[in-house]
Amino acid sequence: MIEIDEVPELTNPVLIAAFEGWNDAADAASSVVDHLIEVWDATVVAAIDPEEFYDFQVNRPVVGTDDAGMQRITWPSTQLSVVRPPGATRDVVLLRGIEPNMRWRQFCAELLAGADELGVELVVTLGALLADTPHTRPIPVTGTASEPDLAERLKLDQSHYEGPTGIVGVFQDACTRLDFPNVAFWAAVPHYVAQPPCPKATLALLGQLEDLLEISIPLGTLPEDARAWERGVDELAEEDEEVGDYVRALEETRDTADLPEASGEAIAREFERYLKRRDTDDD
Repeated sequence: MIEIDEVPELTNPVLIAAFEGWNDAADAASSVVDHLIEVWDATVVAAIDPEEFYDFQVNRPVVGTDDAGMQRITWPSTQLSVVRPPGATRDVVLLRGIEPNMRWRQFCAELLAGADELGVELVVTLGALLADTPHTRPIPVTGTASEPDLAERLKLDQSHYEGPTGIVGVFQDACTRLDFPNVAFWAAVPHYVAQPPCPKATLALLGQLEDLLEISIPLGTLPEDARAWERGVDELAEEDEEVGDYVRALEETRDTADLPEASGEAIAREFERYLKRRDTDDD
């Protein structure tokens, strides 16, 4: 079983989870948790024993040098961290993981036992998938929620996906079976620029978390990184006529669709986020 360090009792904690691997196109989802760990200075309180869940020929350990100049091996693993974000009224548990190679049900059971021990009241899973979406338009984010009122409050564009799933889908199903209220957000990454990173998709997921937690999240260099990423893809499309034609076709399809991003509610939510960040920066 996962062993958790002794921590003070948490206040209405919400768990935010992302996993490297099949569910993490362009590393967009795991980059969200990496960003939150950094900007909130989260504290690691537990790590799952990788021996039973990972094939080390697939997810190899890494040799590095510590502060004393000694070589150390870092094993692939999944960690839980805790933090009280500035301005928040509740604590956050951050789950940064790697999709396991085996024993997925036991893996989920151990992580949710740890979440239960920490008093987690809501689980949020993050994912990213490759899709036929143009890089020049807002990144679509779809979602599901186990509670109808959550879906209504977050104005979720419900996913109707059917087909193979990864650890995010299995973890969410395990949450539902154990009566953990849960939300899943999925960002659509343009498939023709699948190589990581995709800061624009990471920003889209962070925006959903801001709405959920009702706080402003420091974005650091991500907005500029997203603009630089988009400029780079623009240059690629200009240099390759076939790519340029394909992007324009995607734009036309997207612009003629009924887009939630163009709705008055979406614009109002984005403006509210801007005001919250401005107020935070002024403090």
